[in-house]
Amino acid sequence: MNWKELLENRNRLFWLVHTAGWFGFALVHYLGSLLHDLRDIFVIIIFLNAYAGWLFTVPLRYIYRRVWNLPPVKIALVVIFTSYFTGVLWQIVKNINYWEIYKHGYKPDFWLMYTQSSVWSFYIILSWSVLYFGTKYYQMLQVEKQNVLKANTVAHQAQLKMLRYQLNPHFLFNTLNAISTLIMLKDTVTANGMVTKLSEFLRYSLDKDPMKKVTLSSEIQALELYLAIEKVRFEERLQVRFNLSDSCKNALVPSMILQPLAENSIKHAIATQEQGGSITVSVNHFANDLLIEVVDDGPGADIIDGNLHREHGVGLVNTRERLQALYGKNFSLVVANNTPSGVKVSIRMPFELS
Repeated sequence: MNWKELLENRNRLFWLVHTAGWFGFALVHYLGSLLHDLRDIFVIIIFLNAYAGWLFTVPLRYIYRRVWNLPPVKIALVVIFTSYFTGVLWQIVKNINYWEIYKHGYKPDFWLMYTQSSVWSFYIILSWSVLYFGTKYYQMLQVEKQNVLKANTVAHQAQLKMLRYQLNPHFLFNTLNAISTLIMLKDTVTANGMVTKLSEFLRYSLDKDPMKKVTLSSEIQALELYLAIEKVRFEERLQVRFNLSDSCKNALVPSMILQPLAENSIKHAIATQEQGGSITVSVNHFANDLLIEVVDDGPGADIIDGNLHREHGVGLVNTRERLQALYGKNFSLVVANNTPSGVKVSIRMPFELS
C-alpha cells in the first residue's frame, strides 16, 4: 500500500497518527527522564502511561463522531467535559503506576491525592481533541476542494465538447445540395469524390476528442479536406495558399480550430464576390508562442473591439471561447481588416510539441 492509498483510508490513517502521537509522547518523556537521572524502571512507567493515554483517547473518537453535527457551542462543551474527565481518569492511572512501581506501593492519605496534576493531563487530552477536530476539518476541506475541482473539470469538459461540436450546419447542407446537383448532372465521379471527402472530414471531426490537442499537420489535413469539398462548389473562385513553418508541423493545436475560420472567410469573402477570392493560412513559431493567421482578400468588415459585426453564427465566438477554456489568459485572438482588402484573424497560443 502506497502513501496515497494510506492517506485516503481514514480509518488506517487515524490509527497510524494516533499510535505515532502516543509513541512520540513516550519518547519525549523518556528523553526527559534521562536529564533527571531516574532509575531504569521509570521506562516501564512511561510505557504504561503512554499506553493508558492511547487507550483512554480511543473512545473520544467515537464520542466526537456522534456530536460532529451539533452546534459549535455544544461541541465545545462536549470536548471540554470529555477531555477533562478523560484527563482526570488518565492522571489517576499515572499516579497509581508511579506509586505502585516506583514508590513500592505508596498509598496517599487522602483520596483526592490520586487526582493531583490533573490539569496537565487535561491539557494533553484537550490538545489531542483539538488535533482530532483540526484533522477532520482539514480532511473535509480537502474533500470539498476535490469535489469542486471535479465539478469544475466536468463542467469544463462539457463546455469544450459543446463548443467543439457546434459545427455550422450550413456547410453540411450546402455540401449535400452540391452532391445532389452533381448527381442530377450525372457527374458521379465528382459526386463520389465529394462524398468520400465529406465522410473523411466528418469522421475526423467526430473521432477527435475535443479535450485533446492534435498536431498541426493533422489539423491541416482536415482543413484541406474541408477546403477540397468547398472547392468543388466554388471551383476556380476559391484559391487556397498555405505558408507553414517546418518547425510547427508537430506543434499541438486544438482540434478543428482552423475550420471555423476558413468557413468564415468562405462565407463572407469568397461567396460574396463574383470573382471569388483567396484564403491564406500561415503558421509560424516565435519564442514560446505559436502564431496562426487566416487571411482572406474579401471586402473587409466592420470590426469593433476585435469583434466581427457581420458574423451571426458561432465561428469566431466559438473559437475564442475554446481557446479561453484551454489556455485561460495565455492566448490572443485578434480580428483586423487586412491591407489592401479582406480580413485577417491572428491567433497566438502556447507552443507545445507532441
